Amino acid sequence: MNVTTAVDNGVNVEALLGARQALTEAPEAARFNWRASCSWVKGTHSQSSVQAFFGLGAEQKHKTEFRYDADHPEIFAADDNGPAPVEFILVGLASCLTAGIASVAQHRKIQLRSVKATVEAGMDLQGILGIDADVRNGFDGVHVMFEIDADATREQIAALVAQSQKRSAVFDILTNPTNVTVQVK
Repeated sequence: MNVTTAVDNGVNVEALLGARQALTEAPEAARFNWRASCSWVKGTHSQSSVQAFFGLGAEQKHKTEFRYDADHPEIFAADDNGPAPVEFILVGLASCLTAGIASVAQHRKIQLRSVKATVEAGMDLQGILGIDADVRNGFDGVHVMFEIDADATREQIAALVAQSQKRSAVFDILTNPTNVTVQVK
């Protein structure tokens, strides 16, 4: 006798598939504009917030305003009031890939027991500090390592990660050039 166990990774796949269908029929509603604002506090400390965004053809809001402190570590002669801005990039990548894994696993009826992502990025500060103009200011590489416990084979788990990577907005932002403009009012 085959017993089927319900899979619950906490992702409403039916709603995601419904949204996909609706946006296929109304592609203009798929255009989103994400926003964050940031205010300087003191030294290298800043506070950012996220609440409103544009999507589905109208202004939208999160249930609450999210606030984030950023700073540099004490070893950079700073007060260490929050993660370094580059660490937020790593958090974004890990979070986006992990959310994708949960969503794909739910859709493929794979029960997850645990997912842990560890993200590391190398950086040579000689670029930022103006010591060597040939050294870039950003990461020289990013490494993501997943530890996943699931009712699945290694191949199925690898396929979950590959599909998550393929559909991750943050992975795309980090691996493809993005136009960035900076203005002063």
